[in-house]
Amino acid sequence: MQYRTFGNTGLKVSALGFGGWAIGGNSFGSVAREDALQALARAEELGCNLVDTAAVYGDSEDIIGQFLQGRRERWVLASKFSGQPQGMTALVDEQLRRLRTDHIDFYQIHWAPQRDKHALYDELDALKAAGKVRFVGVSLYNEGDIDYVLNHTRLDGIQVCFSLLDPRPLINRREAIAQRGLGVIVRSCLKEGFLTGKYSASSVFTDPTDQRREWSKEKIAQTAAAVDRFRFLEAEAGSLFNAAVRYPLSFPEVSTVVLSTKNVAQASQNFGAVGDGVLGEASLARIAGIQDELGLLRDSLRSRLIGKVRRLLGRA
Repeated sequence: MQYRTFGNTGLKVSALGFGGWAIGGNSFGSVAREDALQALARAEELGCNLVDTAAVYGDSEDIIGQFLQGRRERWVLASKFSGQPQGMTALVDEQLRRLRTDHIDFYQIHWAPQRDKHALYDELDALKAAGKVRFVGVSLYNEGDIDYVLNHTRLDGIQVCFSLLDPRPLINRREAIAQRGLGVIVRSCLKEGFLTGKYSASSVFTDPTDQRREWSKEKIAQTAAAVDRFRFLEAEAGSLFNAAVRYPLSFPEVSTVVLSTKNVAQASQNFGAVGDGVLGEASLARIAGIQDELGLLRDSLRSRLIGKVRRLLGRA
């Protein structure tokens, strides 16, 4: 396992992190607690030292808290505030109890607050000063979010979606992020599992706890067709899954890529079989060309309108 520096924090994090959403059992199918605990243990054996979770991820925090007993110092723990009614400070106290720890290493707001919600950044700073969290950040969605964070906050890091099918916003703000020295957690590099290569236009999701159950047939077909454009990477990486993980790792601004993991078999694949290599320059150039053809590098009217609405609401 390769380790990277998390921005200017001094933290050393595994290039591949454990995504704790799936083990919560409320979005990607049910998961037995023992399976989740064994998956975390296997990830640790393979060198993973970062786990990312949130209070809204079902039982995830409680499971992780159980797992961390007797091994807390080996792990970098990340979690989030998602706008719960009790407020951030009260929620952190609850999370610390669930996680069975006295601090969270990297604490994030689950969106990038702006304008009238800016006081949330002051609350993050207060939690940091109190020692309840060590470093702070946001999980963000677009270039406007990144610009606001860079210009108006004192954050230590960000979390962002970055995949073969979602190159923006990171691809357009790489230099600014590097200059600021922010740590970067990449999420969703597998595009809800489609970039594993195991789903097709005819795939159907029937589990009531699987969020993809709400996808239309058209969305599934379009996503599968876009995925097929990148299958040339299998020759270099060994599989589309490997290529999808190596894509974000090919950018030095990325500190870690979190992989959603539900059981030992997935942990062995995610943290053992994938490796932490990068893609070659020729492949990256070809990827950029395909992304441009698919319109993934351009700002659409729809995304501009969504961004405008979010700015008016003061949040992402």
